Amino acid sequence: MLLSEFDYSLPEELIAQKPTEKRENSKMMVLKRDEHKILHKNFFNIVDYLDKNCVLILNDTKVMPARLYGNKETGAKIEVFLLKEHENKEWEVLIRPSKRVKAGTIVKISNELSCEILKPLPDDGKWLVKMIYEGDIFEILHRIGNIPLPPYIERKMKDDELKKLDFERYQTVYARDEGSVAAPTAGLHFTKDILQKLADKGVEIGYVTLNVGIGTFRPVKCENILNHKMDSEVFEISEKTAELINRAKAQGKKLIAVGTTSVRTLETAYKQFGEIKACKSASELFIYPPYEFKVVDSLITNFHLPKSTLLMLVSALATKDFIFEAYKEAIENKYRFYSYGDCMFID
Repeated sequence: MLLSEFDYSLPEELIAQKPTEKRENSKMMVLKRDEHKILHKNFFNIVDYLDKNCVLILNDTKVMPARLYGNKETGAKIEVFLLKEHENKEWEVLIRPSKRVKAGTIVKISNELSCEILKPLPDDGKWLVKMIYEGDIFEILHRIGNIPLPPYIERKMKDDELKKLDFERYQTVYARDEGSVAAPTAGLHFTKDILQKLADKGVEIGYVTLNVGIGTFRPVKCENILNHKMDSEVFEISEKTAELINRAKAQGKKLIAVGTTSVRTLETAYKQFGEIKACKSASELFIYPPYEFKVVDSLITNFHLPKSTLLMLVSALATKDFIFEAYKEAIENKYRFYSYGDCMFID
């Protein structure tokens, strides 16, 4: 299967730069797979589609303020993008511009945080650094860090109003476990009120955690997609969620995953263990047509970038032809695309 088969043309003005005023007012395209039908709704209509025979699984990861701006002793400006925490205050990071640093370079972020460049890593432009600080790193990050928005969302970092908006809205209302560098964006449409309405209808709700890595921004570079390798992302499934899913599947209930990260978590766990069980593991699962889903029945997801692994995943669930038909109709109807955009319910 070729990368070029997953390309499409998107008008730039349909790339959402800000969230809707209210989370639940986003448009929602409903794909009825069995009937091959496309419906146009709003996200608050999701309550009409789920009932006591449904189980909803959400990714409760929390985005950390991973983008840091600092200076070398020479005054040169450096961006440090935190990716993964190691022991002894060491982190995997991206550095821009990387040509301005070498092992031993000190970058001062603020009066309470600096980092020492230790060495380049063999993994596609990553570096290992040692953070220099006293106290709790996450408390410091929330004071001085910036939300790591995707590159297609343009921001002037001095715009305090937008920065405040991003801290609130580029985060799900149920986020708990900090560690992601990108939001599980399908979950951005949910409000506490909608979750309560679903619970009142008898919808069972469970949570998994997958910390979204930088791979979510990285394009597929090989024309034969079978040669693409996914970045490894850590996930965790609790005993409570595992029991919920296994009981629901035994009862014939429909499992609805919120976001591609939830899909990859559940399908990876099944592939690794032959069942859903409480675990902490890592996913490198690449889902593309004609993947056969073992756990997930339906999906709530946003509209994805051309040639992306996310577009390939939804094409596996709804068929590539149906997805591209839906994307064409979404463009014609001025849906908003990507992280802050509208969503799709593949039923």
